[in-house]
Amino acid sequence: MTPDTGGDVATAGATDSSATGDAGSATAILRVESGKRVRGSVVLVVVFALLAALYFAMFPGLSEEMEALEQAFPAFFFDLFGIEALHTIEGFIAAEIYSFFWVILVGIYFAYIGAGLIATDIDDRKMDLTLSNPVSRESVVLQKVAALWVPLAVLNVGVPAIVYVGALVIGESFDPVALAMVHLLSIPYLLVCAGIGLVLSVAISRARTARAAAITLVFVLWLVDAVSGLDEDLEWVGAVTPSRYYDETAILVHEKFAFGDAGVLLAAFLVLVAVATAVFVRRDI
Repeated sequence: MTPDTGGDVATAGATDSSATGDAGSATAILRVESGKRVRGSVVLVVVFALLAALYFAMFPGLSEEMEALEQAFPAFFFDLFGIEALHTIEGFIAAEIYSFFWVILVGIYFAYIGAGLIATDIDDRKMDLTLSNPVSRESVVLQKVAALWVPLAVLNVGVPAIVYVGALVIGESFDPVALAMVHLLSIPYLLVCAGIGLVLSVAISRARTARAAAITLVFVLWLVDAVSGLDEDLEWVGAVTPSRYYDETAILVHEKFAFGDAGVLLAAFLVLVAVATAVFVRRDI
């Protein structure tokens, strides 16, 4: 194992040249990791644009039939997926795009990214080289996590723009505040998904195994939340699932902004990062 020299970052008596070098490397990992996230984020926005175009094209012809469809399906089906007011553009897009694409697929995407943050470099033996530089293990974790700003920014700017313009094209409209909030309040949820992946990334050396475990865990947590919500006696089980604290339908349809729930998710994310950092600092690689 390569010894960790992270604690030997520039001291007060360091020379100007070494201080400059350390300052230059202080954000090197962040810059590299941020660059890695651009392509995947853009591809995901393009996929979303195609998906959104399909659903927006369908809505005008289906809107009149949606009310009858709501009565035809059993109530538990709508409760399971958080579907409501399908005959409105807000309810339709919340159900068809946000409940599935955003909560499940984008959540899984962030779990996948998080699971590869550390495990990929360990698996490829690149972490030895990284830690041979004057950078602490804590800094490695925090810079890699900070690089998540790229997919968060790209997705949360590109997707609402697509949704807003798409609605205007078919003669509908969204409340811009509600649309902005459905994305703003999703950030803590996506961070928790990434945090779950991060913990697995420092605990499991093989990136493929860590990613598979993260994807499975995030999906299972969503499923537990959905199923437990159908029974009042089991509803408490869903309290440990991140999706319980993010309700896209309530935001878009009822304009209910649960800032307290977002705070719970942010706190959970910070705990996950702290746990992951503590594990990584102490483990052998």
